[in-house]
Amino acid sequence: MCCRNKQITPSLAIVHVTKRNSKFVLALAGLALMGLSACATAPAPSGYADPHEDQNRRTHRANIKLDRIFVSPASDTYGTVLPQPVRDSVSAFSDNASLPGVVANNLLQGNVEDAVHNTVRFVFNSTLGLLGIFDVATDIGLEERGSDFGETLHVWGVPEGDYVVLPFFGPSTERDGIGILVDFAFNPLSLALPTDVKHLPKAAWVLSKFGDRYQFSGTIEEFYESEEGYELMQLYYLDSRRYELGVEVEDDELEDIYDAYDG
Repeated sequence: MCCRNKQITPSLAIVHVTKRNSKFVLALAGLALMGLSACATAPAPSGYADPHEDQNRRTHRANIKLDRIFVSPASDTYGTVLPQPVRDSVSAFSDNASLPGVVANNLLQGNVEDAVHNTVRFVFNSTLGLLGIFDVATDIGLEERGSDFGETLHVWGVPEGDYVVLPFFGPSTERDGIGILVDFAFNPLSLALPTDVKHLPKAAWVLSKFGDRYQFSGTIEEFYESEEGYELMQLYYLDSRRYELGVEVEDDELEDIYDAYDG
């Protein structure tokens, strides 16, 4: 096992490899070999430098406007029209559809154990769980172990880069921004599906995000309405992401701001 032994997201990409996606598979195998041969932990970041603060704040304000005009009303409609069990099934389907991409990242990281675990989870939920509409795998101990291409870049030694706020996606870093784009554009399942349904996983992902927006509406509104909302979102993202990647967070700046915010 290369670099570290972190538990990541479940899944198996049991997809039929056609001539249409064979080049992708070969490219993925090449990247895996490159990752295994150059596996090195990225340098540990420190502090909360924000060299692009002016642009980030503009994007942050634009995201809030987008949320007010479109995302929040759409999520309210989605959450009101569809009952909780239906929304849960959409989210479960979306999570299951993303698992082949997680397995690909497991392999690129040299994490064979999690790749096998996630593959078995994908098999159970895609069959007994009716294409992932029901999460039967968790009940038998096959919990989801998440990963993404941003983590893959971290394992390969790519530094975190500057803090950035992305349109629509929100808080990120330069490294994770690349990871988001790669994961969204190159899900192996979408590449393997027939043309008429290839965009179904992305559509389910968007609906699941509407469900998240509806479920956590109160918390999100507090972030948006707070005078320190930009700083809170920045610190929360950086600290939680670094913790998720196994990077030790040495200061308590996030805790201090939360204390001040609660007070």
